[in-house]
Amino acid sequence: MIPGMTAGVRQEPREATRPRTPRRTRLPALLALLAGLAGVGYRLALLLADVPPGNSDEATMGLAALHIARGEDFPVWFYGQAYMGTLEAYLAAPLVALAGPSVLVLRLPTLALYALFLALSWRLTRRLGGDRWYALLVVAVLALGSDRVLKNQLIAGGGYPELNPGGVAVALLTVGLCAGGSRGLSRRAVVDGPAARLALPPGGSEPAARLPVRAGASGLARWAAWGLVAGLLLWVDPLILPFVLALGAVLVLWRRRELVGRAGAALAGGLLLGAAPMLLDSLRHGRDPLAAVLTASGADAAASWGERLHGGLVLGPPLAMGFCSPGHCAGWQLWWAPTFLVLLLLAAIAAWRTLRRPAPPVSPAAPEAASVASADLGEFPFAANDKSPRSGGGPADVPGEWASAAVRLALLAAAAAVLAAYALSNAAGRAPMESARYLSVLAVAMPALLWPLWSAARRAGLWPRPAKPYQPGEPAGTGRAGHHLGDLAGSDPAGQHLGELAGSDRPGYRHVGDPESIIPSAGGRKRIRAAGVTAVAVLAGMLGTGAVATAGAVGTVPATHAEAERHRILVDALGDLNLRHVRAGYWTCNRLAFASGEEVRCAVVDDELRPGFDRLPEYRRAVDADPGAAWVAPAGSPLAARLDGRLGPGPDGLRVVDVPGWRIYLPRR
Repeated sequence: MIPGMTAGVRQEPREATRPRTPRRTRLPALLALLAGLAGVGYRLALLLADVPPGNSDEATMGLAALHIARGEDFPVWFYGQAYMGTLEAYLAAPLVALAGPSVLVLRLPTLALYALFLALSWRLTRRLGGDRWYALLVVAVLALGSDRVLKNQLIAGGGYPELNPGGVAVALLTVGLCAGGSRGLSRRAVVDGPAARLALPPGGSEPAARLPVRAGASGLARWAAWGLVAGLLLWVDPLILPFVLALGAVLVLWRRRELVGRAGAALAGGLLLGAAPMLLDSLRHGRDPLAAVLTASGADAAASWGERLHGGLVLGPPLAMGFCSPGHCAGWQLWWAPTFLVLLLLAAIAAWRTLRRPAPPVSPAAPEAASVASADLGEFPFAANDKSPRSGGGPADVPGEWASAAVRLALLAAAAAVLAAYALSNAAGRAPMESARYLSVLAVAMPALLWPLWSAARRAGLWPRPAKPYQPGEPAGTGRAGHHLGDLAGSDPAGQHLGELAGSDRPGYRHVGDPESIIPSAGGRKRIRAAGVTAVAVLAGMLGTGAVATAGAVGTVPATHAEAERHRILVDALGDLNLRHVRAGYWTCNRLAFASGEEVRCAVVDDELRPGFDRLPEYRRAVDADPGAAWVAPAGSPLAARLDGRLGPGPDGLRVVDVPGWRIYLPRR
């Protein structure tokens, strides 16, 4: 080297030019994958064992799939009503065409929808700022399967299996569109929005300059996808409406300028396409699906306010979230009801506080960096050391935090609206065990609902925390691994034990408990620790209660499989007797028709032998035209007792053929 050439040149340490990125374990991702596979495998095993039990409503959807597969009919609505779209029938139709009608074939698409729900929930949890351990927790909770949860997820009876994956997809698209809306803009444009106004400090003023946002900056395809999925969900079942409205409100607040241009047109086009079956049928026949839903919700059969509130607020959350045994809730399983309401409130407060947080000051050189970092937020970024979305990278990432908090708040508000509407309905008071299926959509809000528990456990040091990437020039030992336990998000250690963990991964953010920040008092550390222990206890209680309920569902397998086998014997017996037309109860009729591939057609009767509700009126016409039509009733049922009175000789006399669990009554000829 020539002498003097190094004069005035300061040699940098090698670490400054080659930042170290600590190796991060893939254990939580691997465990989440195993938990998801276990959840799917558990449900597949139950389907092979005929669990959950089949019913006539599911068979009605199966008949729609059979008609679609044959090209005979393309129904818009569940047969016999003007609401509840037949998406499940269209999904199952190709399988029915290939393998023939069976309950297993009908449920394979719903199993695939459940697997999609798990995958999207993991992704949404990560996009909302959760680390891999928190996403593992969410997947583990959703992998459990009590009796009520299994019925909601697997029975192809209309609506419920599609709502959860669809709702999570809309939430994921919303956070992507909102967090990605600031690409290519200056910092002034980034903070010029509803979140910025919420975050203004007392006495602050709005940014003076506003830069226009280019329509379609996030990609018109994502806008169209949001509308398409939302439209399909509204056609399938209006129960998802609160989530669509809440997430749509976030889009309007964040991206309203683009909604008046091409982006809005793409969203509207997707929405119209997804809801096209419902809209076209309403225009053609003058039907109102929303009015039909309200009429069918039990509004004509009153329940007392005490019954409604007990069924809606006490029984509803434990049943919907999978914490009850098959067919009933034990007293000890009801602990989740008040816990759910408390978590709902705490999580909403945490999200609101994030929205109110002021944007940190930036240096004059920051706007350019802000635009680059914000651009990453819209493209599902992954850090080099973790492949995880950044929950904060300094001031530039604040819009992404705001967007995530807004989506969490929207999910929680929608969950509260669904719960309130259910608690006010007569269905909650009259039949809470069955009508709790209306609360199945609460699972969409799980990544937001458990946020306070995760935050409290993290602050108390009771939860694994990710290592912070090494920063150039940073002294050794000051990374995330060297942080003290008991970090707090913000400067209020006494009031945020179960609140928001905000900016935990932001370089340069001063964490309470860090060596360079304010150290909490001994009393504050005790409160933080107590809150963390409480949070871990609640999480353990959730997993334990859910596991007990899941074991209860497994315990029903032998009886349910035996009943399904008896039903198959009944169908075979009808074929052996060459019977093509029968009369039976509602919960028997369409099940026979679907299992036989419509070789048997059935007219519904009540226990007094009077005509009942036929979802396919053509079946009754065919049965009435056959003088040799038989009767079918479960052994020991009121209908069987009534028909037993007609046994014997005479013009109206019947003779009986017994099969396991059933009685077939034949007219005397």
